[in-house]
Amino acid sequence: MKRLSLFLVLTVLLFPRLLPAAESPLGKWQTVDKNTGKVVSTVEIYNQDGKLFGKIVALTEPNDRQGKARICAVCTGADKDKPIVGLVILRDLSPRGDRYKDGTVLDPEDGKVYPAEIWVEDGALKMRGYLGILYRTQTWPQAN
Repeated sequence: MKRLSLFLVLTVLLFPRLLPAAESPLGKWQTVDKNTGKVVSTVEIYNQDGKLFGKIVALTEPNDRQGKARICAVCTGADKDKPIVGLVILRDLSPRGDRYKDGTVLDPEDGKVYPAEIWVEDGALKMRGYLGILYRTQTWPQAN
């Protein structure tokens, strides 16, 4: 029994690539309305200088009632009045174990920026935004 335990420890230490890798959050994911369950947008998560960012690349309803492209009228700073499609909503997420943390998420609905973390679980992206000690986790299915 001791030999088997020693073998397992040495295998993990000497051959860490044999362990299953965490699923990558890179790629396209669908955001889902928490009330209706309908897909709202597609977000593409990408790596930039070792950190992850995510931008909205498509909306299920890209135009407002007047037929104009939707903008982030409630956003502040550089994002004020920018088109929603192309808006970077996830910023500066750094790898921490099997998650990406210490970044932020912009909610285009209210224009507020929240501390955030993301990870992949069971083939879906989990995005968690924080408000103090409270948080809300959304599940984003992978886009086709």
